[in-house]
Amino acid sequence: MQEIAEFLRRTGRNIGFVPTMGYLHEGHVNLMIAAKDECDILITSIFVNPVQFLPGEDFEKYPRDFMRDYYVCKQAGVDYIFNPEPDEVYGENYKTFVNVNDLSERLEGKYRPGHFTGVATVVMKFFNITKPHFAYFGQKDAQQVAILSKMVSDLNVDVEIKVCETLREESGLAMSSRNVYLSDKHRNEATILNEVLNVAKNKILTGDYEDAKTLKREMKEYIETKTPDCSLQYIAITDNYLLKKIDDLSDYEGEVLISLAAFFGKTRLIDNILFTKKI
Repeated sequence: MQEIAEFLRRTGRNIGFVPTMGYLHEGHVNLMIAAKDECDILITSIFVNPVQFLPGEDFEKYPRDFMRDYYVCKQAGVDYIFNPEPDEVYGENYKTFVNVNDLSERLEGKYRPGHFTGVATVVMKFFNITKPHFAYFGQKDAQQVAILSKMVSDLNVDVEIKVCETLREESGLAMSSRNVYLSDKHRNEATILNEVLNVAKNKILTGDYEDAKTLKREMKEYIETKTPDCSLQYIAITDNYLLKKIDDLSDYEGEVLISLAAFFGKTRLIDNILFTKKI
């Protein structure tokens, strides 16, 4: 793969890269289409990365169906699928990891320690292997995008991060490979996440709130009242660069990221909304 990518670069082709863990859905296809529109060559990786899963998480049962993914990639115009085995990616006595300090410990990192070290490490390795000019990620994974953008900036990685809008089902539920775990009941209930994010956004933009702490409490009550089965893990209101908590929204100008995580049954979902606030 590295030799192919080097040849493509030397012959003047722009490479777009879409990293995935497979079990592809329309959100992935949206990234592929964006990359295909802007680049000469599209490389997609399909790799369930063991290093970003914590003990007890769903690594073993994470949905996998390579032939299904192959045909999705073919229809989307993917030129190369990079589908290595874990022992090819992490050889014997593997010792080197990439950690973006501080950002990796916030939000998701608080509940999934070490997760983003696994993400940053595998993405850096895949950047070095596929040599892309542009790499495409979905806004649904907002913290991942912020961390990888900081990694690229701090380490002078020769790739531009492109962020595409979260693709949603008609109900508003953010598309995710893990949605396959949801029962019909929980799938219907999970639409509350996008609903409450939009309610909070409108409150901030219209000034209809007391403070960030109160707004988060109101969001929590809104979710618990409408979906008693939902177990909310966190709600955060931060900037979109260093993911720092915004306490005084009235005096803040710039991008606001509201993100959350919640369980529906045993399925953990994340979602967020990003918008610009002016004073």
